Amino acid sequence: MTVIEKLASSLNRRDEEPNIELAIQVADQNDESAVKELIENLTNKNKNIQNDCIKVLYEIGERRPSLISDYTKEFFSLLESKNNRLQWGAMTALNSITSDFPEIIFSNIKKIIVAGDNGSVITKDQVVNILIKLCSVKTYAEESFNLLINQLVKSPTNQLPMYAERSMSIINEENKNLFIETLTSRLDEIEKETKRKRVEKVIKKIR
Repeated sequence: MTVIEKLASSLNRRDEEPNIELAIQVADQNDESAVKELIENLTNKNKNIQNDCIKVLYEIGERRPSLISDYTKEFFSLLESKNNRLQWGAMTALNSITSDFPEIIFSNIKKIIVAGDNGSVITKDQVVNILIKLCSVKTYAEESFNLLINQLVKSPTNQLPMYAERSMSIINEENKNLFIETLTSRLDEIEKETKRKRVEKVIKKIR
């Protein structure tokens, strides 16, 4: 079977299990030709195949980032895709290689931020994940933290507790005051008590 024949849509499956199984297989075998075929089919006329391919690619990235790192140009171009699944899938793929290849990601950070501002909730979630990872890299920490703060300032209140919780890992003595200030300034906007309490809990822990 070809790579495309193993995709969920090719097997008339509506679940993601075949795509995940394929990603595991490709990652385990370090199969560069399979990755190339998946990349080529991101422009397939069949939208279901496009969607399956991006899923397999970011699942590969989670397991073996080096296998998809040569295709960042393709992922960056998809950030402007009208196919929402391709857009947030590409951002997820970029997130999967951030820790291993931070220089590639940071050099395109403006493009990532713009895509997040214009994208879906999942796209925004992945932008925050990328920024948190970049904050742990000394060279990019200061600028990435300022960009992360901007995300916390303008994020939907629904997402804010999750973003605050995820950010805790990169908070230190130097940046904690700005982090606390930013979260405190948004507490009154959070209508749901459970979500407000989650943010308050983060503030209390960081203090």
